[in-house]
Amino acid sequence: MDEFDFIIVGAGSAGCVLANRLSVNPENRVLLVEAGGSDKHILVQMPTALSYPMAMDRFNWGYHSEPEPGLDGRRISCPRGKGLGGTSSINGMVYVRGNAHDFEEWEAAGAEGWGYRDCLPYFKRAESWIGGADSYRGGEGPLGVGAGNEMRLNPLYRAFIDAGAEAGYPETNDYNAECQEGFGPMHMTVRNGVRESTSRAYLQPVLHRKNLKLVTNALVHQVEIEQGRALGIKLEIAGNISTLRTRQEAILTAGSIASPTLLQRSGVGSEVCLNTAGVKPIHILPGVGENLQDHLEVYFQFHCKQPVSLNNKLGLFSKALIGARWILFKNGLSATNHFESCAFIRSRPGLKAPDIQYHFLPAAMRYDGTPSTPGHGFQVHVGPNKPKSRGCVRINNAEASAAPSILFNYYQHEDDIEAWRQCVRLTREIMAQATMDNYRGEELQPGLAVQSDAEIDAWVKQNVESAYHPAGTCKMGRADDPLAVVDADCRVHGLQNLRVIDASVFPSLPNGNINAPVIMVAEKMADSLLGNVPLPAADVPIRLPEEWETRQR
Repeated sequence: MDEFDFIIVGAGSAGCVLANRLSVNPENRVLLVEAGGSDKHILVQMPTALSYPMAMDRFNWGYHSEPEPGLDGRRISCPRGKGLGGTSSINGMVYVRGNAHDFEEWEAAGAEGWGYRDCLPYFKRAESWIGGADSYRGGEGPLGVGAGNEMRLNPLYRAFIDAGAEAGYPETNDYNAECQEGFGPMHMTVRNGVRESTSRAYLQPVLHRKNLKLVTNALVHQVEIEQGRALGIKLEIAGNISTLRTRQEAILTAGSIASPTLLQRSGVGSEVCLNTAGVKPIHILPGVGENLQDHLEVYFQFHCKQPVSLNNKLGLFSKALIGARWILFKNGLSATNHFESCAFIRSRPGLKAPDIQYHFLPAAMRYDGTPSTPGHGFQVHVGPNKPKSRGCVRINNAEASAAPSILFNYYQHEDDIEAWRQCVRLTREIMAQATMDNYRGEELQPGLAVQSDAEIDAWVKQNVESAYHPAGTCKMGRADDPLAVVDADCRVHGLQNLRVIDASVFPSLPNGNINAPVIMVAEKMADSLLGNVPLPAADVPIRLPEEWETRQR
């Protein structure tokens, strides 16, 4: 009972995928280990309640960054999922694959075989898109992807898209297909009105398999490594510590914070980091925990001149009625994350792909679901998606239960500062279009007093928040890359039988939310682990915007 073919550490977005795919072969004995517990909770399953599980210790590790020098010393919240489904059980359910050029960028950075045409078949294999299969979308995968109420319930969604078109940007019917750039409807991991976490999509349907063992509430202390080979893991359950062995591979799918810190506790990392934490170095790999990157966002908020926003639905009585409808029928306002229109634009000429993302919300509210203005309002979440600032994750000691030191170094690179200035000005231009005149009232945030570069910089530093997309801390790349931790098959450089498969292997952030790319990476690596021939590369064009070298739109 203590020996398995594959040991998967972390039942999150990648771990659930791998547990499903690796256990298809009944000869493979697969162990999935999760530090948290069950995800069976109404507030996890109900899409509109997304802010609640993130605020619960049961489902969130509750990390915070160190004081960020570029943000006036603010400590930024870094929520990470705890429990089955991992962060896919507490995230905003937004489904964005990224731009085709993001994956071309990965391949150019040394991730051979990770170009867009190589990745697209795995996006398709994962997905059951509500619109059905085509050259870009999957129709029979485990992961249900929908479009909420398809913008039917609020005119503000369409007004935002029309404002973008009036400002000169294209409209896109499917940003996950050939053309990401433009304004259009947003997609979400919601199936039949219920959150579609990877636990629900991939894990629950296969828990009956006799060759798949799930262990919850189990804290992994370290990977057992001898003579350059991973032999298994040391884990703690209810205060009891035991060692489990793997006949083939140990696979870390604990996420961009926990996977590098687990490597560090196992003696894999930079010599300085390990010695400082009091951990005996076993394998020197300087990139472990480095290359940390994340998306930031701010909320632009406006009064709404017409009583059409969701602000009148935020009272307890309205919430009770909306919740009751969901319990009975799994539809209505509880069956969506409310981000039903969005946009991806380029900030300047010379860019092959968008670098700014918008989530539109027909309410002016805080993340905890409380209104931020009397009466009606709406807001747009926005931020640059290709930051150049880089940070790190490091353990402070060898204790498995100790929180790591996280420093993103947000807003440190001059290009990032300039990108935010441009982001604020472009957003104001879009929201000032005549299409919005019937709805747009006072600009509540940032407020018209924020105009100059210095004023924008000061406001961003005080108001920007994480979009919760940390990645890159076990970077994929060639062995001669000093920061690369894993190769193109996600195998840890210099060690046998050990892989990392989650957002930490991203060489750089894609242009969008990261749950969909994590699932794609796990799907692709499942074939590698099973020794399957990779799916054939997609025969599709990689689109360039017209006159992209000289035009911003």
